[in-house]
Amino acid sequence: MTILAIETAGLDKLINSDPIAITFFIGYMAMLASAVFFFVERSSVDGKWKTSLLVSGLITGIAAVHYYYMRDFYLATGESPTAFRYVDWTLTVPLMCVEFYLLTKPFGAKSSTLFKLIVASLVMLITGYIGETSGIDNNVMWGVLSTLGYLYIVYEVFAGDIAKLAKGSNSQALNRAMFLLKIFITLGWSIYPIGYMVLPGNLLAGAFEVSSIDLFYNLADAINKIGFGLVIYSVAIKETAMARANA
Repeated sequence: MTILAIETAGLDKLINSDPIAITFFIGYMAMLASAVFFFVERSSVDGKWKTSLLVSGLITGIAAVHYYYMRDFYLATGESPTAFRYVDWTLTVPLMCVEFYLLTKPFGAKSSTLFKLIVASLVMLITGYIGETSGIDNNVMWGVLSTLGYLYIVYEVFAGDIAKLAKGSNSQALNRAMFLLKIFITLGWSIYPIGYMVLPGNLLAGAFEVSSIDLFYNLADAINKIGFGLVIYSVAIKETAMARANA
């Protein structure tokens, strides 16, 4: 009876157009469909790009699994699935940094750059989780530390090794992809620190309802992760077509 009651309550949320519940459901389906697409399309690109599409499939596939559980958690409790979300981000955000490395590896990217990006992403996420779950007394301090990790990733994409390799290449597809990825990093990823800062006791506390953070997070996750993968896919397809035409 308890399980039936939980399922009925969850169904009521969907039927009554709870926007957060609907975005959890849409996010799960969109991530799953994207993962299937990226895995299938690996056969359409040259060998050096297959790993990039594999990682894109892993990012959206991992997100789909977490959205499945986050959806059920929210439907059952009505509360934000903070722990599930940070586990998802701790797995998928470093993989998105791996994509930057794989994207520029054919043009000379070094493994040291990959290491720095992954460390920065983990600093960003671990300190963010501590700040979001440790209470209002220290969340500003942890938020500052988290932002430093984020800013380092922004630096690498705009002025660091990643940016220099992109500028030094003669690939129009890569340069266009880097332009789009910069938009994802600055505009798309900005929703995460903004969502953090509206928490009680933080810099933007009271700017909007904390209960709506999941709505913004769900939409941002779908746009960022799927869009990120599609940008990688576009480069892989164009570079493969060019290589085959010149063969």
